[in-house]
Amino acid sequence: MDIKRIDSYTDERFSRTALLQHGAYLVDGEPYELEITAHDRAVIRGKDPSVYPALIEEFRFHAPQVSLFYDEEGGLLAEYPRAELVTVALRDIQPSQFYVDEDKLEAVGSFIKSAEDVIVQVIPWENGFISLDGHTRLYLAALNGWERVRAVVSETDDWVWLFVGEARKRGVLSPADMKLVSHAEYKVLWDNFCDEVFKSGSQMQDKEE
Repeated sequence: MDIKRIDSYTDERFSRTALLQHGAYLVDGEPYELEITAHDRAVIRGKDPSVYPALIEEFRFHAPQVSLFYDEEGGLLAEYPRAELVTVALRDIQPSQFYVDEDKLEAVGSFIKSAEDVIVQVIPWENGFISLDGHTRLYLAALNGWERVRAVVSETDDWVWLFVGEARKRGVLSPADMKLVSHAEYKVLWDNFCDEVFKSGSQMQDKEE
């Protein structure tokens, strides 16, 4: 089964809400979408329910706080243990990213209206936390002057330390320090950096083996 997450905001195969929330997917070329309707629940749409379990697992990798999944008629399709949310001071979060996409910031701003809406994945670090995702949301929180957000304490691989180290070298010590760039710049600057990091990591692993 081939599951591909859609990063575009202008695909006519999906609802605008799902695109803005990054809940649009292609499964073996067919469109499916998940729309978050509350912080812990989402509606799933698509023609073949047999692919829903795999799609939900993929979706929860990015949104572990969502534990209840419904069909369009309101029927409960899947329920997971509820993730514990903790309140974190924005100043205590060390980003693992250093660029923010203008287009994504606009999209996130369309449905993030308060600090309560900001939920990100973090890991404990020193006297604070490292953010694993949700960097656009954190940047929006900084722009709005929100001092605290909510988070799910998660786990990650060792790759995060490469990104954190680079962020700190660039003076990115909190969400407000990230640099806002155009979508075109983001694709070049951030995507190329990620490609190089994972390429180098793969080469190092090959040498060790």
